[in-house]
Amino acid sequence: MGFNKENVLIVDDDVNILELIHRHLQSFNYHTYKAVSVKEALIILKDSKIDLLITDLKMPDVDGLQLVKYVSEHYPKLPKLVVTGYPSVDDALSVIKSGALDYLVKPFTKEELRQAVIKSFSHNSVNKDRSNNNNRTSKNNNVGDYGELIGESQAIQKVTDIVDRVKDNKATVLIQGESGTGKELVARSVHYTGKFSRSPFVAVNCGAIPESLLEAELFGYAKGAFTGADENRNGFFQAADKGTLFLDEIGNASLSVQSKLLRALQEKEVVKVGSQKIEKIDIRVIAATNSNLYSQVQKKLFREDLYYRLTVVEINVPSLKERKEDIPLLVEKFLFKYGVEYKDRLVTIAPEALALLKRYPWPGNIRELENVIQRAVIMCDRRIEIENLPDNLKYKIDFPEDDLLPLREVEKRHILKVLEATGHNKSKAAEILQIDRKTLRQKIQ
Repeated sequence: MGFNKENVLIVDDDVNILELIHRHLQSFNYHTYKAVSVKEALIILKDSKIDLLITDLKMPDVDGLQLVKYVSEHYPKLPKLVVTGYPSVDDALSVIKSGALDYLVKPFTKEELRQAVIKSFSHNSVNKDRSNNNNRTSKNNNVGDYGELIGESQAIQKVTDIVDRVKDNKATVLIQGESGTGKELVARSVHYTGKFSRSPFVAVNCGAIPESLLEAELFGYAKGAFTGADENRNGFFQAADKGTLFLDEIGNASLSVQSKLLRALQEKEVVKVGSQKIEKIDIRVIAATNSNLYSQVQKKLFREDLYYRLTVVEINVPSLKERKEDIPLLVEKFLFKYGVEYKDRLVTIAPEALALLKRYPWPGNIRELENVIQRAVIMCDRRIEIENLPDNLKYKIDFPEDDLLPLREVEKRHILKVLEATGHNKSKAAEILQIDRKTLRQKIQ
């Protein structure tokens, strides 16, 4: 028997209860998603079409009541059913006021669950228009998109600890890490999890803008400043006023632009290209680089004073091979994302395929992992198997190549090999080599 169209998200930190509800709902022919925390639930809500939320009330860190409140505002048409083992009048009133449609007390029977689910759907018959609106609402909510760095490793915890310390001030931050590690995501986390989250976040890739245009793009230009400057135009600094300006690949900025960046950071003011007017700005600058800026300073390719101005706070983003324990969580995120996009359903991954992903060194970091999962979701049916993964991830046998050596070196190696095999008996070695002892002696010398 096939599943109904309805997708039900179950949230409970008790895995036994989670599995019990999951099995009951499957027997009712609902398709289920499971989350053991509110954090996981938000990821699923963001990336999947959910028709009913069933959540426990008492959970560590963030409780179910906060989840209900969040869903009520971000997904107002999504019905919500709360289950709990600690019933009270206050809890019941809080739940109903927060937007839940029903309140189910543990332990409950299978039939009680079925009736509660039916009641939730009947109270709020799922709006057909909601299927896309849920995702659009979440996509437009920057905190949901950028406020979480996925991972539980110590390496990523160090990053989130620094993010937590700098999110509510405007100290300049330099983010360093290999390409594909998620430096912009870290920058967005600093901005969108702090008290300035309602202000602009402007991202600029300094490496993607020609050097001749970078200054005008950053600081703006006055009418007539150069050919084609037909009007006064603000730059990225003015656009980010009161908010955050993210300068990616900062190491690509010329020394001339670096000089103007230094003034902007020191004086909190900019001057448009072709103008004399000073404009005050109030922004936080977060810069990022995948190169060693300090070595560029030593080579006189990057201004030392700007380097120290940028490194008030440094965040070093670990490579994926330094946080391999986070791979399952990242894979889960991408499975939700591309499963819904390409298959309109949840896609899973075989344990041996996941083990292969954890073994691979990921030179392209998270970006490479996402590309691999995206391709695998397209190539698989309902579950990613090893055969759905690219060959370059799989175990290889490196066969030794024959060295192309000079004839003299080949002869030398062969004579030494024969001498070793004969216990350095020169007479026997000469006989095997089919040369006389005198010739062998000369070759040995």
